[in-house]
Amino acid sequence: MSNTVFSRRDFLGTAGTIAAGAVIAGETFAQEVPKKPKIKIGQIGTGHMHASKFGVLHKLPDLFEVVGIADDDPNQRSRHENKGIYKDVPWMSVEELLAYPGLQAVAVEVEEHHPLPVALKCVKAGKHVHIDKPAGESLKDFKEILDIAKAKNLTVQMGYMYRTNPALEFCFKAVRDGLLGDIYDVDAVMNRYDTQGFRNIIKTFRGGTPFIFSCHMIDMVVTILGAPTKIHPFNRRTREDGVLDNSVAVFEYPKDVIATVRTSINEVEGFQKRYLTVRGSKGTIVIQPLESQGNMSGGVLQLALTKDEGGFKKGYQTVEMPPLKDRYEGQWVEFADVINGDIVNLYTYEHDYIVQKCLLEVCEML
Repeated sequence: MSNTVFSRRDFLGTAGTIAAGAVIAGETFAQEVPKKPKIKIGQIGTGHMHASKFGVLHKLPDLFEVVGIADDDPNQRSRHENKGIYKDVPWMSVEELLAYPGLQAVAVEVEEHHPLPVALKCVKAGKHVHIDKPAGESLKDFKEILDIAKAKNLTVQMGYMYRTNPALEFCFKAVRDGLLGDIYDVDAVMNRYDTQGFRNIIKTFRGGTPFIFSCHMIDMVVTILGAPTKIHPFNRRTREDGVLDNSVAVFEYPKDVIATVRTSINEVEGFQKRYLTVRGSKGTIVIQPLESQGNMSGGVLQLALTKDEGGFKKGYQTVEMPPLKDRYEGQWVEFADVINGDIVNLYTYEHDYIVQKCLLEVCEML
């Protein structure tokens, strides 16, 4: 740990060589690194709230070749075909896309209610999948997808965009390296303030607000603490429109460790109050807001320590983060790195299963 700008690859590590060059007897000799073929990728669906991340794929032409998009929903297709980020992209049926010669990966961006049938088709067809969050309403069906992917050695990447947020990566590494000591408390909040139109959309989800937003916080909590021993959900409706719009869940762990996950769509300027606090016996990390300047990846991180350690000083200090990026760019780069075998996916099949199980418990859907 040091005060230098934090690197995503420092956090993830690699299975192979990252940079060209080897140091021998104090001298550096440049080496040619063969350029890897582009990953042929397509997208199924345009109805997800985050489906626009498709546009970021076009900004990574050295990594991906976008071969097409499929959406069997005629209403969605008529809304998006030949418009914006989908302009000049070949449209086809799901079956045509999955049969496209050389297709390696699929981004599943159908509406949040039903991603699992589509994802199941993809892994059965032998394709790596990016499944936008959350992983549907059936834990059994999600487990089937994970089991097939594991048996076929296919990458499953869940669409939790905070995973490649530099502030979060720094936090996870600090926990893993013991900089904060023994963790005894995690507090995660993801709020916003929404109009009636968005509230009407949230009402269509059985799990309401936590189904869409708590999943991100649960992913962080499980990354830091693992699977809880017990979850206590408190889900409330604050208005007469019936929308489940306010939620707090308490996660219990061994040795009296606790975590709280809160989400609401009622907080004025709630986006700027999204935060993660991790408290340990030797230090505390506070990230607030989780993202700076809207949806740009990279939050404001403060670190407090009981003594000078790891290149940091005693007391509170702000840790410098890399320049802001599109929140989805790191996600796609990581997807490519895992598929190419350059890094090992830290978010295992087992991790994603635990996160989804916890989410459905928080939503009282199990």
